[in-house]
Amino acid sequence: MDNLPTDGTPLASTPLTQAVLEIDEYAAGMGWDQPTRLFALVDTAQLRAQEPELAGQLGFEDTGQQPGSSLTPVEQDELPTGAPLDEFLATIAWPDAVAGCAMTVERLMLPQSAEESVPEELQREGAEEQLAKWVAEHSERQEVRMTVAVLRDGTRESALRLREKDASAEVLTGAGLVPGLAEALAATFEE
Repeated sequence: MDNLPTDGTPLASTPLTQAVLEIDEYAAGMGWDQPTRLFALVDTAQLRAQEPELAGQLGFEDTGQQPGSSLTPVEQDELPTGAPLDEFLATIAWPDAVAGCAMTVERLMLPQSAEESVPEELQREGAEEQLAKWVAEHSERQEVRMTVAVLRDGTRESALRLREKDASAEVLTGAGLVPGLAEALAATFEE
């Protein structure tokens, strides 16, 4: 029980989980209604070894950590507006120094009971705009921020934060929470 965090954040068991929760907290600090954000994940020990000046500017002291024991998120330039997310992700190629990547995305979602009531005509291909409008107007809609990360080796982690339960202690984590986005991020490492 001594290793439980005192600030209400979930306990991070792996460097990837720690990075996802760090990104979630960063996004939470900016509030809601934010654009999608993309992050490169770099091995902190390698960053200190290969770029000591940059590591110093970022405030990373040499703690003697082993490679792979800590990941540092590095926010990328703002994403282009208007481009579908899957099309944008298909244009990304990461340099070898990048161990993984992560993304924060805000979306509206419906509980399972409301999903079952989606009119059939809105479930057809080409009805995405009408479906989005229907969801936005639904009384049971929930706003969610998803933070999804993947490593080059395929390891995945996600964090979900509901706007109505906007507290660090309420963040859900798990590798399979947002499989579609995780797949799209993993594809950025395929050659």
